[in-house]
Amino acid sequence: MPKMPRLRKARPRLTPLTRLREARERLRSRLPARLREVRLRELRPPSVRLPRTRQGQRRGAQAVMVGCVLALTPATWMHTTADARIRSVADVPARDVAVVFGAGLRDGAPTPYLAHRLDAAAELYEDGKVKVVLVTGDNSREEYDEPDAMRTYLTARGVPDGRIVSDYAGFDTWDSCVRAKKIFGVERAVLVTQGFHVRRAVALCRAAGVDSYGVGVAERRDVTWYYGGVRELAAAGKAALDTVTRPDPHFLGPRETGVTEALASGGP
Repeated sequence: MPKMPRLRKARPRLTPLTRLREARERLRSRLPARLREVRLRELRPPSVRLPRTRQGQRRGAQAVMVGCVLALTPATWMHTTADARIRSVADVPARDVAVVFGAGLRDGAPTPYLAHRLDAAAELYEDGKVKVVLVTGDNSREEYDEPDAMRTYLTARGVPDGRIVSDYAGFDTWDSCVRAKKIFGVERAVLVTQGFHVRRAVALCRAAGVDSYGVGVAERRDVTWYYGGVRELAAAGKAALDTVTRPDPHFLGPRETGVTEALASGGP
């Protein structure tokens, strides 16, 4: 009986991706064992080795302590510089000018935190503690105008428009302090802001040459308050650096006479 021809088993058709994987595995198998071991070690995350000797542990603890001291030094400087100059609306010394720092807008109107600052400034004006209110904030975009929103709020609270001066380039606390001194000629001022920010404001304005007292507006302990407190720890480092390097503001510009004219004008 004649032999039946042997049928060859059909090989499954390989996709290009499968062929690429097989070729890669063949290449890996041809690598020396030492090289394969090195490749595997490179893929593992580096291990952190803790010091085993007492001397190493002592040095590690000292390094941590030095890091903590360096991190807290700017905050300590702020408290040392400003603590004696933090007052309330009732007992702050009278000054010609109150400086109110911007704190954001919501739908074109002051946020609750900024509104509380403006309420305190209006109260200072009503009590005769200040004669002019300098509102300083961000107007870097046409659709975002903190100073004008602050002016509108204050006039609604009864502060005359002629007693309000706008600084449209107060992009941060250092800029506002430097511009108050160099651009608007403010020598002495009451700074109005929240309690978590007031020490930094006083320290920076004093470094910029403005003899300052601060009114820290009280707030309930909400998420924004805690965020502001944590943010101040980081901002303290920048504040200390600003007092040492004394950079120019983002925008300095020419001298403005708004504060001088407001103080010289008659009437309420």
